[in-house]
Amino acid sequence: MATPKQLHLTAFMRPVSLHTGAWRYPGSYPDANFNLAHLKHFIQRLEAAKFDAFFMADHLAVLNMPLEALQRSHTVTSFEPFTLLSALSVVTTKIGLAATASTTYDEPYHIARRFASLDHLSNGRAAWNVVTTGNPESARNFGLDEHLEHSERYKRAREFHSVVTGLWDSFADDAFVRDPESGVYFDPQKLHVLDHHGAALHVRGPLNIARPVQGWPVIIQAGQSEPGRQLAAETAEAVFCSPRDLDAGKALYADIKARATAAGRHPDHLKILPAAFVVVGDSVEDARAKRRQLDSLVYYDSAIASLSIALGTDAAAFDPDAPLPVAEIPETNASKTGREGVLRLAREENLTVRQLAQRYGGYSGLAFVGTPESIADEMEVWLREDAADGFTVVFPFLPQGLDAVVDHLVPELQRRGIFREDYEGTTLREHLGLPRPANRFFS
Repeated sequence: MATPKQLHLTAFMRPVSLHTGAWRYPGSYPDANFNLAHLKHFIQRLEAAKFDAFFMADHLAVLNMPLEALQRSHTVTSFEPFTLLSALSVVTTKIGLAATASTTYDEPYHIARRFASLDHLSNGRAAWNVVTTGNPESARNFGLDEHLEHSERYKRAREFHSVVTGLWDSFADDAFVRDPESGVYFDPQKLHVLDHHGAALHVRGPLNIARPVQGWPVIIQAGQSEPGRQLAAETAEAVFCSPRDLDAGKALYADIKARATAAGRHPDHLKILPAAFVVVGDSVEDARAKRRQLDSLVYYDSAIASLSIALGTDAAAFDPDAPLPVAEIPETNASKTGREGVLRLAREENLTVRQLAQRYGGYSGLAFVGTPESIADEMEVWLREDAADGFTVVFPFLPQGLDAVVDHLVPELQRRGIFREDYEGTTLREHLGLPRPANRFFS
Protein backbone atom coordinates (compact mmCIF):
# COMPACT_ATOMS: atom_id res chain seq x y z
CA MET A 1 0.00 0.00 0.00
CA ALA A 2 1.42 3.39 -1.03
CA THR A 3 2.26 5.89 1.69
CA PRO A 4 -0.24 8.77 1.53
CA LYS A 5 1.00 12.17 0.50
CA GLN A 6 2.29 14.01 3.56
CA LEU A 7 1.07 17.39 4.76
CA HIS A 8 3.49 20.17 5.69
CA LEU A 9 2.60 22.67 8.41
CA THR A 10 4.30 25.97 9.13
CA ALA A 11 3.13 28.47 11.75
CA PHE A 12 2.60 32.12 10.85
CA MET A 13 3.93 33.99 13.90
CA ARG A 14 4.38 37.68 13.09
CA PRO A 15 2.13 38.98 14.34
CA VAL A 16 1.22 35.94 16.38
CA SER A 17 -2.25 36.16 14.83
CA LEU A 18 -3.25 38.08 11.72
CA HIS A 19 -6.71 38.63 13.19
CA THR A 20 -6.94 42.21 14.44
CA GLY A 21 -9.04 41.22 17.46
CA ALA A 22 -6.77 38.39 18.64
CA TRP A 23 -5.04 40.31 21.42
CA ARG A 24 -8.43 41.15 23.01
CA TYR A 25 -9.84 37.61 23.08
CA PRO A 26 -10.59 36.43 26.65
CA GLY A 27 -7.66 34.50 28.09
CA SER A 28 -5.25 35.53 25.35
CA TYR A 29 -1.90 37.19 25.92
CA PRO A 30 -2.29 40.85 24.87
CA ASP A 31 1.50 41.23 24.57
CA ALA A 32 2.14 37.89 22.84
CA ASN A 33 3.65 39.59 19.80
CA PHE A 34 6.42 41.18 21.87
CA ASN A 35 7.02 38.83 24.78
CA LEU A 36 10.02 36.51 24.51
CA ALA A 37 8.83 34.11 27.20
CA HIS A 38 5.52 33.59 25.37
CA LEU A 39 7.21 33.17 21.99
CA LYS A 40 9.67 30.66 23.44
CA HIS A 41 6.73 28.65 24.79
CA PHE A 42 4.90 28.83 21.45
CA ILE A 43 7.83 27.59 19.38
CA GLN A 44 8.57 24.75 21.78
CA ARG A 45 4.95 23.62 21.61
CA LEU A 46 5.06 23.76 17.80
CA GLU A 47 8.29 21.77 17.74
CA ALA A 48 6.76 19.13 20.02
CA ALA A 49 3.91 18.90 17.47
CA LYS A 50 6.51 18.42 14.67
CA PHE A 51 5.67 21.57 12.70
CA ASP A 52 8.00 22.19 9.77
CA ALA A 53 8.74 25.81 10.59
CA PHE A 54 8.06 28.90 12.69
CA PHE A 55 7.54 31.72 10.18
CA MET A 56 8.29 35.37 11.06
CA ALA A 57 6.88 37.84 8.56
CA ASP A 58 7.98 41.45 8.90
CA HIS A 59 7.01 45.09 8.37
CA LEU A 60 9.48 47.90 7.76
CA ALA A 61 7.04 50.61 8.82
CA VAL A 62 4.12 51.14 11.14
CA LEU A 63 1.10 50.16 9.05
CA ASN A 64 -0.47 52.92 6.99
CA MET A 65 -3.87 53.36 8.60
CA PRO A 66 -5.69 56.13 10.50
CA LEU A 67 -4.44 56.66 14.04
CA GLU A 68 -7.92 55.83 15.38
CA ALA A 69 -7.55 52.34 13.91
CA LEU A 70 -3.80 51.99 14.45
CA GLN A 71 -4.11 52.45 18.21
CA ARG A 72 -6.18 49.25 18.30
CA SER A 73 -3.71 47.15 16.27
CA HIS A 74 -1.36 44.62 17.84
CA THR A 75 0.80 44.78 14.70
CA VAL A 76 2.26 48.13 15.77
CA THR A 77 5.20 46.44 17.53
CA SER A 78 7.18 43.25 17.03
CA PHE A 79 10.68 41.87 17.39
CA GLU A 80 13.06 42.16 14.47
CA PRO A 81 12.93 38.64 12.97
CA PHE A 82 16.65 37.74 12.90
CA THR A 83 17.20 38.80 16.49
CA LEU A 84 14.22 36.79 17.69
CA LEU A 85 14.92 33.67 15.62
CA SER A 86 18.57 33.66 16.69
CA ALA A 87 17.40 33.63 20.31
CA LEU A 88 14.82 30.92 19.61
CA SER A 89 17.37 28.77 17.77
CA VAL A 90 19.08 27.97 21.09
CA VAL A 91 15.88 26.76 22.78
CA THR A 92 14.87 24.44 19.90
CA THR A 93 16.60 21.70 17.94
CA LYS A 94 14.48 20.69 14.93
CA ILE A 95 11.80 23.20 13.91
CA GLY A 96 12.63 25.47 10.95
CA LEU A 97 13.19 29.20 11.45
CA ALA A 98 11.83 31.34 8.60
CA ALA A 99 12.24 35.11 8.38
CA THR A 100 11.14 37.77 5.92
CA ALA A 101 13.82 40.04 4.49
CA SER A 102 13.27 42.68 1.83
CA THR A 103 15.06 42.81 -1.51
CA THR A 104 13.99 46.44 -1.92
CA TYR A 105 15.28 47.96 1.32
CA ASP A 106 18.29 45.82 2.13
CA GLU A 107 21.53 44.76 0.43
CA PRO A 108 22.44 41.25 -0.76
CA TYR A 109 25.56 41.02 1.38
CA HIS A 110 23.55 41.80 4.52
CA ILE A 111 20.91 39.18 3.69
CA ALA A 112 23.43 36.50 2.72
CA ARG A 113 25.44 37.05 5.89
CA ARG A 114 22.46 37.04 8.27
CA PHE A 115 20.83 33.93 6.87
CA ALA A 116 24.12 32.04 6.64
CA SER A 117 24.72 32.90 10.30
CA LEU A 118 21.23 31.77 11.31
CA ASP A 119 21.65 28.53 9.38
CA HIS A 120 24.90 27.77 11.21
CA LEU A 121 23.50 28.80 14.61
CA SER A 122 20.51 26.50 14.13
CA ASN A 123 22.39 23.61 12.47
CA GLY A 124 20.53 23.95 9.20
CA ARG A 125 17.05 25.28 10.00
CA ALA A 126 16.98 28.74 8.35
CA ALA A 127 14.64 29.94 5.60
CA TRP A 128 14.48 33.28 3.76
CA ASN A 129 11.06 34.64 2.80
CA VAL A 130 11.90 36.81 -0.22
CA VAL A 131 9.70 39.90 -0.36
CA THR A 132 9.82 43.06 -2.44
CA THR A 133 7.96 45.08 0.25
CA GLY A 134 4.58 46.43 -0.85
CA ASN A 135 3.98 49.08 1.83
CA PRO A 136 4.80 52.54 0.39
CA GLU A 137 5.29 53.88 3.93
CA SER A 138 8.49 51.82 4.11
CA ALA A 139 10.15 54.02 1.47
CA ARG A 140 10.12 57.01 3.82
CA ASN A 141 12.06 55.04 6.43
CA PHE A 142 14.89 54.44 3.97
CA GLY A 143 15.48 57.90 2.57
CA LEU A 144 13.07 57.65 -0.38
CA ASP A 145 10.02 59.76 -1.10
CA GLU A 146 8.39 57.18 -3.38
CA HIS A 147 8.12 53.42 -3.48
CA LEU A 148 10.04 51.60 -6.24
CA GLU A 149 7.69 50.69 -9.11
CA HIS A 150 6.19 47.17 -8.94
CA SER A 151 7.89 45.58 -11.96
CA GLU A 152 11.23 47.16 -11.03
CA ARG A 153 10.98 45.67 -7.53
CA TYR A 154 10.62 42.19 -9.03
CA LYS A 155 13.49 42.67 -11.48
CA ARG A 156 15.69 43.69 -8.57
CA ALA A 157 14.43 40.72 -6.53
CA ARG A 158 15.41 38.23 -9.25
CA GLU A 159 18.92 39.64 -9.47
CA PHE A 160 19.07 39.91 -5.68
CA HIS A 161 18.31 36.18 -5.29
CA SER A 162 21.08 35.30 -7.73
CA VAL A 163 23.59 37.43 -5.85
CA VAL A 164 22.64 36.11 -2.39
CA THR A 165 22.80 32.47 -3.45
CA GLY A 166 26.09 33.19 -5.23
CA LEU A 167 27.49 34.62 -2.01
CA TRP A 168 26.36 31.52 -0.11
CA ASP A 169 28.46 29.52 -2.59
CA SER A 170 31.60 31.57 -1.89
CA PHE A 171 33.32 28.63 -0.20
CA ALA A 172 33.29 24.96 -1.14
CA ASP A 173 31.74 22.73 1.51
CA ASP A 174 35.18 21.35 2.42
CA ALA A 175 37.11 24.64 2.15
CA PHE A 176 37.92 24.91 5.87
CA VAL A 177 40.65 22.40 6.73
CA ARG A 178 41.71 24.07 10.01
CA ASP A 179 44.99 22.12 10.27
CA PRO A 180 47.08 23.38 13.26
CA GLU A 181 50.19 21.45 12.20
CA SER A 182 50.44 22.92 8.71
CA GLY A 183 49.00 26.26 9.77
CA VAL A 184 46.44 26.15 6.95
CA TYR A 185 43.00 27.34 8.01
CA PHE A 186 41.26 27.10 4.61
CA ASP A 187 42.12 26.05 1.07
CA PRO A 188 42.30 29.20 -1.11
CA GLN A 189 41.53 27.08 -4.19
CA LYS A 190 38.09 26.54 -2.71
CA LEU A 191 37.19 30.21 -2.41
CA HIS A 192 35.20 31.98 -5.16
CA VAL A 193 34.99 35.76 -5.61
CA LEU A 194 31.52 36.51 -7.05
CA ASP A 195 32.37 39.90 -8.60
CA HIS A 196 28.77 40.52 -9.70
CA HIS A 197 27.99 43.52 -11.92
CA GLY A 198 24.31 43.59 -12.87
CA ALA A 199 21.54 45.99 -13.82
CA ALA A 200 20.76 46.96 -10.21
CA LEU A 201 23.47 45.42 -8.05
CA HIS A 202 27.27 45.43 -7.86
CA VAL A 203 28.70 43.01 -5.29
CA ARG A 204 32.25 41.73 -5.20
CA GLY A 205 32.19 39.11 -2.43
CA PRO A 206 33.19 36.62 -1.20
CA LEU A 207 30.97 36.14 1.83
CA ASN A 208 32.99 35.99 5.05
CA ILE A 209 31.04 32.99 6.38
CA ALA A 210 31.37 29.30 5.56
CA ARG A 211 28.78 27.81 3.22
CA PRO A 212 25.47 27.33 5.10
CA VAL A 213 24.71 23.94 6.61
CA GLN A 214 21.86 23.45 4.11
CA GLY A 215 23.95 24.72 1.21
CA TRP A 216 21.40 27.48 0.92
CA PRO A 217 18.73 28.30 3.49
CA VAL A 218 15.28 27.35 2.17
CA ILE A 219 13.84 30.01 -0.16
CA ILE A 220 10.23 31.10 0.48
CA GLN A 221 8.32 33.51 -1.75
CA ALA A 222 4.97 35.16 -1.10
CA GLY A 223 3.95 36.98 -4.30
CA GLN A 224 0.77 36.08 -6.19
CA SER A 225 0.94 38.70 -8.95
CA GLU A 226 2.14 37.71 -12.41
CA PRO A 227 5.78 38.63 -11.69
CA GLY A 228 5.45 37.16 -8.20
CA ARG A 229 4.34 33.78 -9.54
CA GLN A 230 7.16 33.75 -12.05
CA LEU A 231 9.74 34.65 -9.41
CA ALA A 232 8.39 31.85 -7.21
CA ALA A 233 8.53 29.34 -10.07
CA GLU A 234 12.14 30.21 -10.82
CA THR A 235 13.52 30.61 -7.30
CA ALA A 236 11.22 29.52 -4.46
CA GLU A 237 11.17 26.22 -2.61
CA ALA A 238 8.04 27.09 -0.63
CA VAL A 239 5.26 29.50 -1.58
CA PHE A 240 3.25 31.37 1.04
CA CYS A 241 -0.01 32.29 -0.71
CA SER A 242 -3.65 33.11 -0.01
CA PRO A 243 -6.18 31.44 -2.34
CA ARG A 244 -9.72 31.99 -1.03
CA ASP A 245 -11.16 28.54 -1.75
CA LEU A 246 -10.39 25.08 -3.11
CA ASP A 247 -10.89 25.96 -6.78
CA ALA A 248 -8.65 29.01 -6.50
CA GLY A 249 -6.09 26.90 -4.67
CA LYS A 250 -6.07 24.25 -7.39
CA ALA A 251 -5.63 26.87 -10.10
CA LEU A 252 -2.77 28.60 -8.29
CA TYR A 253 -1.08 25.29 -7.49
CA ALA A 254 -1.25 24.10 -11.10
CA ASP A 255 -0.04 27.43 -12.45
CA ILE A 256 3.04 27.76 -10.25
CA LYS A 257 4.00 24.08 -10.56
CA ALA A 258 3.71 24.32 -14.36
CA ARG A 259 5.87 27.43 -14.40
CA ALA A 260 8.47 25.66 -12.26
CA THR A 261 8.51 22.71 -14.67
CA ALA A 262 8.90 25.11 -17.62
CA ALA A 263 11.84 26.69 -15.80
CA GLY A 264 13.56 23.30 -15.67
CA ARG A 265 12.76 22.54 -12.05
CA HIS A 266 11.20 19.46 -10.46
CA PRO A 267 7.69 20.50 -9.31
CA ASP A 268 8.05 18.52 -6.07
CA HIS A 269 10.93 20.80 -5.12
CA LEU A 270 8.50 23.67 -4.66
CA LYS A 271 5.92 23.37 -1.87
CA ILE A 272 2.67 25.36 -2.05
CA LEU A 273 1.63 26.34 1.51
CA PRO A 274 -1.51 28.54 1.58
CA ALA A 275 -2.30 30.59 4.66
CA ALA A 276 -5.15 28.96 6.58
CA PHE A 277 -6.94 30.49 9.56
CA VAL A 278 -7.72 27.55 11.86
CA VAL A 279 -10.34 27.66 14.62
CA VAL A 280 -10.86 24.37 16.47
CA GLY A 281 -13.96 23.66 18.55
CA ASP A 282 -15.69 20.77 20.28
CA SER A 283 -18.32 21.02 17.55
CA VAL A 284 -18.65 22.99 14.33
CA GLU A 285 -21.05 25.37 16.05
CA ASP A 286 -18.66 25.79 18.99
CA ALA A 287 -15.85 26.73 16.57
CA ARG A 288 -18.12 29.18 14.73
CA ALA A 289 -19.16 30.74 18.05
CA LYS A 290 -15.48 31.26 18.94
CA ARG A 291 -14.96 32.98 15.63
CA ARG A 292 -18.03 35.16 16.04
CA GLN A 293 -16.81 36.22 19.48
CA LEU A 294 -13.37 36.97 18.06
CA ASP A 295 -14.80 38.96 15.16
CA SER A 296 -16.92 41.00 17.57
CA LEU A 297 -13.71 42.44 19.04
CA VAL A 298 -12.75 44.18 15.77
CA TYR A 299 -13.07 47.97 15.74
CA TYR A 300 -16.21 48.68 13.69
CA ASP A 301 -15.12 51.86 11.90
CA SER A 302 -12.11 50.02 10.44
CA ALA A 303 -14.19 46.94 9.74
CA ILE A 304 -16.86 48.75 7.72
CA ALA A 305 -14.13 50.18 5.48
CA SER A 306 -12.94 46.63 4.73
CA LEU A 307 -16.50 45.52 3.93
CA SER A 308 -16.97 48.51 1.62
CA ILE A 309 -13.87 47.47 -0.34
CA ALA A 310 -15.15 43.90 -0.66
CA LEU A 311 -18.57 45.09 -1.86
CA GLY A 312 -17.28 47.83 -4.11
CA THR A 313 -19.70 50.31 -2.51
CA ASP A 314 -19.88 52.41 0.67
CA ALA A 315 -21.42 50.21 3.37
CA ALA A 316 -21.23 52.83 6.15
CA ALA A 317 -24.85 53.90 5.58
CA PHE A 318 -26.26 50.40 6.14
CA ASP A 319 -27.91 49.55 9.46
CA PRO A 320 -25.11 47.68 11.25
CA ASP A 321 -27.45 45.37 13.14
CA ALA A 322 -29.69 44.43 10.21
CA PRO A 323 -29.15 41.89 7.45
CA LEU A 324 -27.15 43.03 4.44
CA PRO A 325 -29.53 45.06 2.16
CA VAL A 326 -28.77 43.15 -1.04
CA ALA A 327 -31.13 45.27 -3.17
CA GLU A 328 -29.17 48.44 -2.30
CA ILE A 329 -25.80 47.07 -3.42
CA PRO A 330 -24.98 47.92 -7.05
CA GLU A 331 -23.46 45.17 -9.16
CA THR A 332 -20.42 46.26 -11.16
CA ASN A 333 -17.78 44.34 -13.08
CA ALA A 334 -15.10 45.70 -10.78
CA SER A 335 -16.68 44.35 -7.61
CA LYS A 336 -18.55 41.25 -8.81
CA THR A 337 -16.24 38.63 -7.27
CA GLY A 338 -15.96 40.41 -3.94
CA ARG A 339 -19.67 41.14 -3.88
CA GLU A 340 -20.62 37.53 -4.51
CA GLY A 341 -18.29 36.37 -1.77
CA VAL A 342 -19.90 38.73 0.75
CA LEU A 343 -23.42 37.73 -0.28
CA ARG A 344 -22.58 34.04 0.00
CA LEU A 345 -21.06 34.50 3.46
CA ALA A 346 -24.01 36.57 4.66
CA ARG A 347 -26.43 33.93 3.40
CA GLU A 348 -24.56 30.87 4.70
CA GLU A 349 -23.91 32.21 8.21
CA ASN A 350 -26.89 34.58 8.53
CA LEU A 351 -24.62 37.50 9.48
CA THR A 352 -25.62 41.12 10.08
CA VAL A 353 -23.81 44.02 8.44
CA ARG A 354 -21.79 44.49 11.64
CA GLN A 355 -20.81 40.83 11.76
CA LEU A 356 -19.86 40.83 8.07
CA ALA A 357 -17.78 43.97 8.49
CA GLN A 358 -15.98 42.55 11.50
CA ARG A 359 -15.30 39.33 9.59
CA TYR A 360 -13.68 41.30 6.77
CA GLY A 361 -11.88 43.61 9.18
CA GLY A 362 -10.58 40.72 11.29
CA TYR A 363 -9.43 38.01 8.88
CA SER A 364 -11.17 37.33 5.60
CA GLY A 365 -8.89 34.77 3.98
CA LEU A 366 -9.13 30.98 3.76
CA ALA A 367 -10.42 29.56 7.04
CA PHE A 368 -11.00 26.09 8.45
CA VAL A 369 -13.48 26.42 11.32
CA GLY A 370 -14.77 23.24 12.94
CA THR A 371 -13.81 20.11 14.84
CA PRO A 372 -10.42 18.41 14.51
CA GLU A 373 -12.12 15.82 12.30
CA SER A 374 -13.89 18.28 10.00
CA ILE A 375 -10.77 20.45 9.62
CA ALA A 376 -8.65 17.38 8.89
CA ASP A 377 -11.23 16.39 6.25
CA GLU A 378 -10.84 19.77 4.53
CA MET A 379 -7.06 19.74 4.69
CA GLU A 380 -6.99 16.21 3.28
CA VAL A 381 -9.13 17.29 0.33
CA TRP A 382 -6.75 20.17 -0.47
CA LEU A 383 -3.79 17.78 -0.25
CA ARG A 384 -5.39 14.99 -2.31
CA GLU A 385 -6.76 17.31 -5.03
CA ASP A 386 -3.45 19.14 -5.56
CA ALA A 387 -4.53 22.47 -4.14
CA ALA A 388 -1.77 22.51 -1.50
CA ASP A 389 1.26 20.64 -0.20
CA GLY A 390 0.41 21.85 3.28
CA PHE A 391 -0.62 25.02 5.08
CA THR A 392 0.79 28.07 6.78
CA VAL A 393 -1.38 28.01 9.89
CA VAL A 394 -2.74 31.31 11.17
CA PHE A 395 -3.90 31.01 14.76
CA PRO A 396 -7.04 32.90 15.83
CA PHE A 397 -5.72 33.82 19.29
CA LEU A 398 -2.93 32.63 21.57
CA PRO A 399 -2.25 30.54 23.50
CA GLN A 400 -5.65 28.78 23.27
CA GLY A 401 -5.86 28.67 19.46
CA LEU A 402 -2.34 27.27 19.14
CA ASP A 403 -2.95 24.74 21.91
CA ALA A 404 -6.10 23.49 20.17
CA VAL A 405 -4.21 22.86 16.94
CA VAL A 406 -1.30 21.16 18.70
CA ASP A 407 -3.39 19.07 21.11
CA HIS A 408 -6.33 18.11 18.89
CA LEU A 409 -5.85 18.79 15.17
CA VAL A 410 -2.29 17.50 14.81
CA PRO A 411 -3.09 14.13 16.48
CA GLU A 412 -6.05 13.72 14.09
CA LEU A 413 -3.81 14.38 11.08
CA GLN A 414 -1.28 11.89 12.46
CA ARG A 415 -4.01 9.30 13.01
CA ARG A 416 -4.85 9.56 9.29
CA GLY A 417 -1.20 9.07 8.35
CA ILE A 418 -0.88 12.40 6.53
CA PHE A 419 1.36 14.20 9.03
CA ARG A 420 4.59 13.04 10.61
CA GLU A 421 4.74 11.64 14.12
CA ASP A 422 8.40 12.58 14.41
CA TYR A 423 11.03 14.46 12.45
CA GLU A 424 13.03 12.18 10.16
CA GLY A 425 15.90 14.62 9.75
CA THR A 426 17.42 17.64 11.44
CA THR A 427 17.35 20.35 8.76
CA LEU A 428 14.42 22.29 7.33
CA ARG A 429 15.25 20.95 3.88
CA GLU A 430 14.89 17.43 5.21
CA HIS A 431 11.53 18.29 6.82
CA LEU A 432 10.24 19.65 3.49
CA GLY A 433 11.76 16.91 1.33
CA LEU A 434 13.97 19.37 -0.56
CA PRO A 435 17.39 18.59 -2.06
CA ARG A 436 20.54 20.33 -0.88
CA PRO A 437 21.66 22.70 -3.66
CA ALA A 438 24.93 21.96 -5.38
CA ASN A 439 27.57 24.67 -5.17
CA ARG A 440 27.50 26.41 -8.54
CA PHE A 441 31.24 27.13 -8.42
CA PHE A 442 32.62 23.90 -6.93
CA SER A 443 31.52 20.44 -8.06
